[in-house]
Amino acid sequence: MTMFVLEDGTVYENETLGKIHTPIIGEVVFQTSMTGYQEVLTDPSYAGQIIVMTSPMIGNVGVSKEDSESARPFAKGIIVKKLHRTPAYWRQVESFGQFLSSHNVMISEGMDTRALVRKLRTKGVMMGGWFPEGTSVEDALYKLQAYKGEELVRSVSTPSPYTIPGKGHHVVVVDFGVKRNILTCLQEAGCQVTVVPYHTSSKEILAYAPNGVLLSNGPGDPKDVDEVLPMIQDLTARLPVFGICLGHQLLARAFGGDTEKLLFGHRGANHPVKDERTGQMWMTSQNHGYAVVSSPELLQQFDVSYTALHDGTVEGLIHKTNPVTSVQFHPEASPGPHDAAPCFEPFFKQMNDRRTSKQPVLQGGNTNAKA
Repeated sequence: MTMFVLEDGTVYENETLGKIHTPIIGEVVFQTSMTGYQEVLTDPSYAGQIIVMTSPMIGNVGVSKEDSESARPFAKGIIVKKLHRTPAYWRQVESFGQFLSSHNVMISEGMDTRALVRKLRTKGVMMGGWFPEGTSVEDALYKLQAYKGEELVRSVSTPSPYTIPGKGHHVVVVDFGVKRNILTCLQEAGCQVTVVPYHTSSKEILAYAPNGVLLSNGPGDPKDVDEVLPMIQDLTARLPVFGICLGHQLLARAFGGDTEKLLFGHRGANHPVKDERTGQMWMTSQNHGYAVVSSPELLQQFDVSYTALHDGTVEGLIHKTNPVTSVQFHPEASPGPHDAAPCFEPFFKQMNDRRTSKQPVLQGGNTNAKA
């Protein structure tokens, strides 16, 4: 048995695949999707986290070549009630346990995941970790308190630009930890896609002569990458811009808005949101621990397009004058329902309208944005 310790001192016994030689520490979060564990574990937005799956059995269809959202898992580990070791599915190439072991990602089973999730829902997400045999609880708690976080976005963003060919609109994707299926959605719409590192300047982005810019999803606290706000401020005054998840939060911050940490976040494929313009309800896929704060300053510049039905948080924004939109949830799903797939359409329409009108790139910056 292995010891897993939360920062509040709670200790759980569990079985792990592989021996623990050094502490494995991360933010402990829970995920409510019943399917799509491969997509979940390879979503770069989970960088630095330990994921507790609420579905009791994980791994029943193994791992396929097609379903990963990035080249490798970025999570620190995964906790399941039971790991299925003998999957039977025609698309599988290996078991889930083999896949995680090959990428040195810790997997634990046998823990009371229901009790753990109830604790996280009540007290909020917290730091936790596995510790080598012989570690005392006191020593584990000291290591948890002394743990320093990583530069999460830097760890998942592409180190250099790359292009995916297409004959339609040229979209620059600013990579804060982009999921592969976001790029697939752009490709299927015929776009030429250039993916650039998160710290790329607006001048460098404009040099690609794009028709629009997409700010991708990504891990961590948006305040940790406030360095990108000037770039966003400049681009939103010149081109159509669409933000997804972390991109949504950074967009709000660029216009003087604020963000806050949620108690336990939204992570799963069953999160209902309301379209404030039509009253329609969508079921969405989500993965975030922070939310945009609705404020008078923000609402002077944006209309709220979507609201979370669970807690009323801001799930979408539409700028009142500029071709700028964003959503907190994932329109590309993977995993999850496809209710929100039409969210790409306003972005495509804005690029079409600008091309049709032959409107030049605007000069100057966003006068309402943060300095």
